[in-house]
Amino acid sequence: MRTTPETLAELIARQWGDHRPGLKYEHTVLTHRQSAQQAAARAALLVDLLPPGAEPHIGVLLDNTPEFPFWLGAAALAGAAVAGINPTRRGPELARDILHTDCRVLVTEPTHLPLLRGLDLPGVRILVTGGEEYADLLAPYAGAAPGEATLGGGPTPGSRLLLYFTSGSTGAPKAAVCGQGRLAAAGASLAGTFRVTPDDVHYICMPLFHGNAVIADWLPALAGGASVALRRRFSATAFLNDVRAHGATYFTYVGRAVQYILATEPRPDDRDHTLRLGFGTEAGAVDAARFADRFGVRLVEGYGATEGGASVQRTPDTPAAALGRPAPGDDLAVIDPETGKECPPARLDGRGRLLNGEEAIGELVNRGRSLFEGYWRNPDAQAARTRGGWYWTGDLFFRDPEGFLYFAGRTDDRLRVDSENLAAAVIENILARWSDASAVAVYAVPDEVAGDQVMAAVVPRAGVPFDPRAFAAFLAAQPDLGTKMAPRYVRVLAALPVTATNKIHRVALRRAGFLVPDPVWWRPPGADDYRPMDGDDLRTLLAAYETQGRRDLLDR
Repeated sequence: MRTTPETLAELIARQWGDHRPGLKYEHTVLTHRQSAQQAAARAALLVDLLPPGAEPHIGVLLDNTPEFPFWLGAAALAGAAVAGINPTRRGPELARDILHTDCRVLVTEPTHLPLLRGLDLPGVRILVTGGEEYADLLAPYAGAAPGEATLGGGPTPGSRLLLYFTSGSTGAPKAAVCGQGRLAAAGASLAGTFRVTPDDVHYICMPLFHGNAVIADWLPALAGGASVALRRRFSATAFLNDVRAHGATYFTYVGRAVQYILATEPRPDDRDHTLRLGFGTEAGAVDAARFADRFGVRLVEGYGATEGGASVQRTPDTPAAALGRPAPGDDLAVIDPETGKECPPARLDGRGRLLNGEEAIGELVNRGRSLFEGYWRNPDAQAARTRGGWYWTGDLFFRDPEGFLYFAGRTDDRLRVDSENLAAAVIENILARWSDASAVAVYAVPDEVAGDQVMAAVVPRAGVPFDPRAFAAFLAAQPDLGTKMAPRYVRVLAALPVTATNKIHRVALRRAGFLVPDPVWWRPPGADDYRPMDGDDLRTLLAAYETQGRRDLLDR
């Protein structure tokens, strides 16, 4: 007899007989059964709302309120799909996301209604959660049970469940298709890897419109029978209080979230909590060690894109800075995108520092089977992702002689300095060792003659002014900082710009370059020391760009 659910619908239905606490939000606690009842009611409503012949897609423009997992469950039960709509998008871009994914129903809340004013959304019915009208709309369906209301033949492993936008650095976001079967398997895999039990509480503070919160947090809780605790929006200062209030044992993170938590004022009781594990991306080895030292919580860095094209699994023998090895059945390789050949293994020193980044870093490619289900109505992007019969991740990696894989950034974050290819993330990880900085970001700015130059954005620790001599001395002391890696420009600012998912907004940093009101320090060619960029420096530099016909690159 089959015991492992093959669809998300089965996982939702399995909650029906579970009367333990299942969902926590602020001062509200619902049982697993009550959550399943709410999902079943919305599934029945959805079946009646969707016009015949329409794509079974609903847009969800919500913060992390209980309505979000209710509608995820409703879509799973009905055999529909949810498009997570990013509330930081505006105007035509927001309308484009809704219309591109063929949403005929848009679920939102009063706080987001101003975003929709003036938008042309033909054929889209807007449901506003909360209030009497919404309650009246749901009332006739209150007695629905899982499986009673479905679209077409009902949910199958191949049924679309998510249309999740990937946060590309250029162009319109692409909506990755995620089916119920793949998602159910992913939830079961993570639940097994992290030994999720019904006694666990998963704290969801990352936005549910993003794949991290759903795939890495909500799904393993669902598969393992754990409860979830929702935070409307991420708050570093509320993090530890929430963990204690809800008895949270697990959380996920992306981008700068870990750094924001570390930037809060240390407390004597920082280790007084129930948290046992954090799982996510982009914390970095330095900050992961700081987090473990301060809070006593292990952070596990993972890799597995929403698209499902490749995944890396951590094993007990994985080095601290590595992500792991290819998942079983994957033929992952680090490929030089210019030559199409596999990059040689990395050479690491005794402290695990990369010594041959120029030749070892390439794009991670899956040459074997792939779980990628495509992009919704974007054949060009889909073809680029799967060119030559391989799945190209768009991420830079290197591989050590034992086969362990290390993340080195996005392909968009590659720099070319004096004809040498560099990865921004590698330089960033080196700069993260500087104790006087609370946050750093590295990115390319155009060189005035050819290629790029390295620029760094630095957020000093509270009360510590930027010291250019100390910074230069720190750089000189790093044995793995190549001769082309040292930043020519350093922008000092109070906080790094971030996206809605707390990732560094590198596009904004690159576009601004050194043409910013913040203090910028620089080392002119041939100079050893950093100096403030004054008006004369800027005029001379811009004149050089004009002479070389590259001035327009600064405004890209």
